[in-house]
Amino acid sequence: MKESTLGDLETITSDPIKAKQIIDASKSSMGTDLSIVDMINIERFADRVISLNNYRKSLYAYLVNKMHAVAPNVSALIGEIVGARLIAQAGSLTNLAKYPASTIQILGAEKALFRALKTKGNTPKYGLIYHSTFIGRASPKFKGRISRILANKLSIASRLDCFLETPTTKYGEILKTQIEERLEFYETGKVPRKNSDMMSELVASLASPSSKKRSIEETEEVKEESLKKKKKSKVSEDLSEKKEKKEKKEKKEKKEKKEKKEKKEKKKSKA
Repeated sequence: MKESTLGDLETITSDPIKAKQIIDASKSSMGTDLSIVDMINIERFADRVISLNNYRKSLYAYLVNKMHAVAPNVSALIGEIVGARLIAQAGSLTNLAKYPASTIQILGAEKALFRALKTKGNTPKYGLIYHSTFIGRASPKFKGRISRILANKLSIASRLDCFLETPTTKYGEILKTQIEERLEFYETGKVPRKNSDMMSELVASLASPSSKKRSIEETEEVKEESLKKKKKSKVSEDLSEKKEKKEKKEKKEKKEKKEKKEKKEKKKSKA
């Protein structure tokens, strides 16, 4: 492979380092001519990988929209992916709301818990909540404490999502700031605000008529955004399908041209 093809490879891979690695590998490898059957299978495999990647993106967008509609406070506190895993592990949002904080803390680490109980060893400090950013940012000394606090806040957020009539992300945002302040307290020693004070301020702000209007506007905005995202995903899927169809047509035409050339060459060689 020549150095002049570096720009084309960069556009295909969208990574200049990877493109250079491909060129270096082509220089050191022996190389061989691919048959038509091999090329067809390689192209099929590449199309399957691209379609799986597009499906993964659309599924992630669907998960984000669904979590914002079903559990906005949980998703605001811990994120959509970890929140969805917790709900799936519990069976439903109502089951998660019924669990105490100690159960939410080790949810997903049941095998390790029963093993520790059998061997009379140390019980696990966290389960699925280990994948949250809070535990990753905490120092090894305070990982257990932060996991306990996070489980406590998750139990509150899940109950709010389960029983609130008008969905809002305000409670989840406040619970997130509380954990942020607790992390800062462990690092610097700055005393965090009390939970009762923060919640009373939030309840007072939500009780005001201006806040009610804002909440209605926010719900409408969330609905509009979800609809826009769905439309964008549909448009992107349609464009990707059109591109795939065009690429398949071009590939078929190239194959037909190659086959015609090979047939002509064979006839000439026989003659």
